Amino acid sequence: MPGCVALIVAAGRGHRFGGEFPKQYADLGGRPVLRHSLALFASHPQVDVVRAVIHPDDQELYENCSRGLALAEPVPGGSSRQESVRLGLESLVTLNPDCVLIHDGARPFVDGDIIARVLSALAEHPGAVPALPVNDTLKRTDAGVITNTVDRTGLWRAQTPQGFRFADILAAHRRAAGRELTDDAAVAEDAGLTVAVVAGSEANVKITTAEDLRRAAAALAGPAEVRVGHGYDVHRFVAGRPLRLCGVEVPHDRGLEGHSDADVALHALTDALLGAIAAGDIGLHFPPGDPKWAGASSDTFLRHAAALVEARGGVVSNVDITVVCERPKVAPQRMRMAASVAAILGIAVERVSVKGTTTEGLGFTGRREGIAAQAIVAVRLPS
Repeated sequence: MPGCVALIVAAGRGHRFGGEFPKQYADLGGRPVLRHSLALFASHPQVDVVRAVIHPDDQELYENCSRGLALAEPVPGGSSRQESVRLGLESLVTLNPDCVLIHDGARPFVDGDIIARVLSALAEHPGAVPALPVNDTLKRTDAGVITNTVDRTGLWRAQTPQGFRFADILAAHRRAAGRELTDDAAVAEDAGLTVAVVAGSEANVKITTAEDLRRAAAALAGPAEVRVGHGYDVHRFVAGRPLRLCGVEVPHDRGLEGHSDADVALHALTDALLGAIAAGDIGLHFPPGDPKWAGASSDTFLRHAAALVEARGGVVSNVDITVVCERPKVAPQRMRMAASVAAILGIAVERVSVKGTTTEGLGFTGRREGIAAQAIVAVRLPS
């Protein structure tokens, strides 16, 4: 049973936005708006499952948008946002998580700290909402003329993700079915649930119009810095296992020993990506003693590291992998390996270099006891 599920609501048509695609699939910094949110939640350590609620007509757009991310299958939404959320919640009944985070897919700049604050508040309250205080003076008008000034004391601008204990918000949405409440906090309030407010962020904007998208693109296109990461790994040969390198099976009489599938090249590359963003190492994220990862495919580890980079607004610029062994020969498999790595990372194959070398018979690789691999990556991050 997952502790926390993130439900990303992306079933709207965005009539105020215009454009060729619904706003959640519009390009923002080289990626669809929706992908920014999906990647952030998929990489957050406190989120166990991420599921999107999409329009039935958007399946192909969603598949292109979400490729390479570890996500649950999407579910179709309804005719209104409120109905879409309820349908998403109903789809989680068999999972029965402790809590759920409900987030607008058109808010691409949510950050991990907001998520953490919402989840922390759920330890004491049935619901929690990130929000910002209203600082502008508010006026009520009639026919274009001010009728009075509204007292802004205690007024807040609500954002998402809005977090709730799952059973509570599911019951509240079932009770409110057919009505039109403005957000999930309003649904919770209507059911008598206490909803706490935590600090939101000015950056956590919702894209509603084409002008919103232009401003978001300008913010994203600000100054960038290039980070370099390095990874190194070693595994010994063992009989009775297939040999996997860079995500492909390579013909050989022995495989590599390890808790997972022991893909030494992908392990080195995963550490390189994590190093580029100072996010620890592969053992921190995937403890080798955890039975959950026994026999796991190492592309899972690499996708996780790539999602962390993406969640920071980063882009993998290029990858250079060196496999060190006497046998098997890497050259015949080099293009297959490069294509595999490119597909996992979602980058062009010409940005991936895979090469092999030997140690001229010296050391453990020279004695054909195992394989070593090192990887270097360059990552562009917003500065």
